Amino acid sequence: MSGTSLDGLDLAYCEFDLVNGKWSFEIVYGETIPYSDEWKNSLQNAPNISPKELTKLDLEYGHYLGEQTALFIKRYHLNPDLVASHGHTVFHKPKEGYTLQIGDGAALRSHIKCPLVYDFRTQDVEFGGQGAPLVPIGDALLFNAFDACINIGGFANISMEKNGQRLAWDICPANIIMNPIAEKLGNAYDRNGDWAREGRINHALFVELNDIVFYKEKAPKSLGKEWVEEIINPLIQKYTISDKDLLRTLLEHISVQIARDLEGVEGKILFTGGGVFNHFLMEQIQEITEATIVIPDSQIIDFKEALIFAFMAVLRIRGEINILASVTGATKNHSSGKIIQ
Repeated sequence: MSGTSLDGLDLAYCEFDLVNGKWSFEIVYGETIPYSDEWKNSLQNAPNISPKELTKLDLEYGHYLGEQTALFIKRYHLNPDLVASHGHTVFHKPKEGYTLQIGDGAALRSHIKCPLVYDFRTQDVEFGGQGAPLVPIGDALLFNAFDACINIGGFANISMEKNGQRLAWDICPANIIMNPIAEKLGNAYDRNGDWAREGRINHALFVELNDIVFYKEKAPKSLGKEWVEEIINPLIQKYTISDKDLLRTLLEHISVQIARDLEGVEGKILFTGGGVFNHFLMEQIQEITEATIVIPDSQIIDFKEALIFAFMAVLRIRGEINILASVTGATKNHSSGKIIQ
């Protein structure tokens, strides 16, 4: 996995069991390999380069993924049945009919000795879906003890069962808008939310953020980096406020949007993703929602998305549904992902 927050490459070795129609899992090993400045810059700049350069980057990144996967396999003396690769999202514009995750499959496959499943999103967009979020199939089959699952990564998203259907959608941007501000203050992220805690809410910006049209739209709906650049960044740039006040305002915005989408949801809510380490953010969410927040162990927090893409690959190899039309808006449930044996 490589997320929009660009904190690194997530690698997880997972085992799955199916007993009496019920799936169980174990994350045996997990690592995040931080990106070098060169890789981080290349991936950040990928949307702005020429088609020729992007093709080259796709191949180079595929080899990088393969090399890191091979090293991971060697480091832990593994013999995997298959490898699943999400790749790194460069473009995601489902309304215009396309999404692109780089990390060339053939290049990656050349470094490993087992089948590869990759490119999970394209087929869903071709079927008229959002191509996101895809994690809810794992929420439904692996984490169904919870009333809802929320992941706070680059974006915050939610998955829940309603009237016998699994529903899911992107809630709002999260680390993708807060981390760049923390970087200006000297760290890759706002540790524990300490800087935001020192700031004050700019109410004019706060109101404008909460009035964004996307939040009034019904699911299925998803967000991408382009949306942040087109909608969020121009709003922020209208205001001259300190970085800490900006972090405080954005954090309040995120907590309010998450709480809004949890209205009427009771019981236990599983929270995962890097955002759960922002203690101030989690305090604010708990303060304005009635549901019980459950934060699992660090393996699940850090590697839940990698786990579920591995699970999606297992379902794909088995020829079983791994993308739900009720979640993405596609014309039908389907089994997605390209396979290289």
